[in-house]
Amino acid sequence: MTERVADRPGLKTAGEDAAWNALRERVVISLRPIGAPTSIGFFGLAAASLTLTGLQLGWVSQVEGKHLALVLIGFVFLAQLLAAIFGFLGRDGTAATAMATLALTWLVVGLVLYTSTPGATSPGLGLFLLFAGTAMGLSGLTAALSKLVPAVVFLLASIRFFLTGGYHLTGGTGWKVAGGYVGILLFVVAVYAAWASELEDATGRTVLPLGRRGKGKVAVTGSLLEQVKDVTTEPGVREQL
Repeated sequence: MTERVADRPGLKTAGEDAAWNALRERVVISLRPIGAPTSIGFFGLAAASLTLTGLQLGWVSQVEGKHLALVLIGFVFLAQLLAAIFGFLGRDGTAATAMATLALTWLVVGLVLYTSTPGATSPGLGLFLLFAGTAMGLSGLTAALSKLVPAVVFLLASIRFFLTGGYHLTGGTGWKVAGGYVGILLFVVAVYAAWASELEDATGRTVLPLGRRGKGKVAVTGSLLEQVKDVTTEPGVREQL
């Protein structure tokens, strides 16, 4: 069956149709395989959650705040920034956006923690954490469309940010303790997600379930054609973002 010009959106004349046919034979879209970056991102989140939980629940002294700030800046921020960069390169905008948001949030928390008096609260940081909680909540809901376990991780991070933000805004210890306990749960789920992603990347198959569905399931079980059929409309290929 011959395609008509009218069947192709944006092509209005026979000349444009002929130009498209000529261009189509010369256009090549190259995809570069990369290692899955989500493992290091989730391990970074687990590290951040555990260290901050230790401070919130009194496992370590408040005077250790500057040392923990260096952990957030030197490891967590860099790990999640790396995951974000390669997530964008791997065409997973949702995971990459969540990782970038987490990376920058932990950088801000680390810098405030390092420059503050031990044990002090910061209403300004509290407001910022409310924003971070909102952003992570939206990312979690979006991630649920394709991968349930990462979605749970992002939603737990959202709750943790809201609780910690509440503590910085009100100074109430109940907010701090609640944030610490949610941090323990976040640590466990983040470690699971990191290991599951690492095993999946190492073996080429699902070992520990990540709750893949929709496009997330096609990504590991679908054919090459199923995975690249929409690549012409993705950022970096289409004309505008």
